[in-house]
Amino acid sequence: MSEQSADPGRRRLTLLLVVAAVVLALDVITKMLAVRLLVPKEPVPIIGETVSWTLVRNSGAAFSMATGYTWVLTLIAACVAGGIIWMGRRLVSPWWALGLGLVLGGALGNLMDRLFRAPGPLRGHVVDFLSIGWWPVFNLADSAVVCGAVLLVGLSLFGYEFDAPGRRPTETDESAAETEANG
Repeated sequence: MSEQSADPGRRRLTLLLVVAAVVLALDVITKMLAVRLLVPKEPVPIIGETVSWTLVRNSGAAFSMATGYTWVLTLIAACVAGGIIWMGRRLVSPWWALGLGLVLGGALGNLMDRLFRAPGPLRGHVVDFLSIGWWPVFNLADSAVVCGAVLLVGLSLFGYEFDAPGRRPTETDESAAETEANG
């Protein structure tokens, strides 16, 4: 592999890791502030009753599902992080790097809580503090995972692959090219 062809891949991996690091840093900082400044389960209104800061500790997955299986969620998050880093070595698309970076940063943010917060390693509860209407309380890491996942699904639906520079041709594109070539 030439140095020139490896360079875009390295840049995409760097983008992925920088996005993940920014998400992780912001998640850690916002959780530290939430724990320090908020009283558990006492909402602080931001926009009427619709948006508030509400500190809760979540031992489960999204929407407090799978409580009691924190150690399984910890292992899943570690595997997801490892898989994204492994996949990142083959990245060509900057959009995929952005999406995967968001997912990785969010996964690492919640993984850090599970590893280092009470009640102990592999059983730690995730700090959630953002409350919007009827939606369950969440955090910045959760938002990053959801935004990254939506971006990745959109890229997939519109034919953009992580290891290709542009959109993959559709059957319609191939038929048009064949018709044009045949005159």
